[in-house]
Amino acid sequence: MVRAIILVKSPKKLIAAKLRKLSTVTNSFPTSGQFDAVVMIDVKQLGEIREITNQIQKISGVERTETMVEVQ
Repeated sequence: MVRAIILVKSPKKLIAAKLRKLSTVTNSFPTSGQFDAVVMIDVKQLGEIREITNQIQKISGVERTETMVEVQ
């Protein structure tokens, strides 16, 4: 299992709720600061993370993302 955290920049207030609807998202919540939401995902293979970030970037209002992969 690979865990990743994706930071999302979006001026939309309810972006975290929209992100929670994605199937691989284990948690999503709004934040203050440079990014507006955090998304936590668990996937079977590292390559799946790119697919999920592409899905997130296609959501209306998402300006950019930054992904951090858990290192064990």
